[in-house]
Amino acid sequence: MNAAIIGVTGYSGTVLYQLLNQHPAVENIHLYGHQDTDAPRFLNDEVEAFCDRRIMIEPYDVRKIMAENDVVFFATPAGVTAKLAQPYLDADFPVIDLSGDMRLKDPKEYAKWYHKDPAPADQLAKAQYGLAEFNPVHAGYVANPGCYATATLLGLAPLVKKHLIDLDSIIVDAKSGLSGAGKKLTTSSHFAWINENSQPYKVNQHQHIPEILQQLQQWDAGVKALQFTTTLIPVTRGIMASIYAKPLPGVDEEKLTAAFEECYGKRRFVRLVKNGWPSIKEVSHSNFCDLGWALDPNSHTILVVSVIDNLMKGAAGQAVQNLNHMFELDETLGLPMIPSWP
Repeated sequence: MNAAIIGVTGYSGTVLYQLLNQHPAVENIHLYGHQDTDAPRFLNDEVEAFCDRRIMIEPYDVRKIMAENDVVFFATPAGVTAKLAQPYLDADFPVIDLSGDMRLKDPKEYAKWYHKDPAPADQLAKAQYGLAEFNPVHAGYVANPGCYATATLLGLAPLVKKHLIDLDSIIVDAKSGLSGAGKKLTTSSHFAWINENSQPYKVNQHQHIPEILQQLQQWDAGVKALQFTTTLIPVTRGIMASIYAKPLPGVDEEKLTAAFEECYGKRRFVRLVKNGWPSIKEVSHSNFCDLGWALDPNSHTILVVSVIDNLMKGAAGQAVQNLNHMFELDETLGLPMIPSWP
């Protein structure tokens, strides 16, 4: 197949390009900017790591993109695909959108959390949320989940789907590496600031909160809210979500373990850590989500620890997993099955 990437120069776009280059079902990769006024430029001039890749990044042209490709990936900033999605939806053309523009079904929620103009409600209704372990999409427009949302939802799924917890007790303490903030330099991403430091950010305001709630409410309409805190830590890539909740009466360690095994026993990209606890390094450069859990009998609190690589399972890796679902390929195709170690 031929695949298009719109927005290849950001971190998610470059990792996606690397994965598609190794995908046996992808014959050609075509690169485009997201504006028709963009001047043509070469990939090796934009991304120094690809110094031997003198491939043209062409101006945006929706007719050319759909004529020359079998699937298109958007790895663009928020606010772009909300303006560009309509022709693809009209044509039922395969799209995997790594941005947040099409994840939320309520335009008002998007405007509130992203502070940008939303796509129309009828477009949002057509996009399908592609949490790959639970919502495999086989055609149309896939809204690829956010990184924090992926780690949190995979950790909470057994607890919520199996009705094991008090739904008013969910607390998530999530920590992310610096690549999650993108390439643009800010004061908080400056080495002198973040090195040997950590900093909460977007407390109660992170745009992945409504995305998480939307999916949780599909699993159990009783979920009304969750306490969700994000913290920047001095690592390049990776997310660790520590998830706390109160168990319902009668829930013990055995029932917890059974729930996780039932949800994920046959999942290729979720690994259950039963001895010890997951760590970020153990999923680095992989599409795995590692999960560990315990019930503290003293505080009567469940802890679930979920770790992912934010650029892989949290972005480009899950996008390729969704590509494999869409074209009915083995879901592991083109994805590394051994994390980078050490």
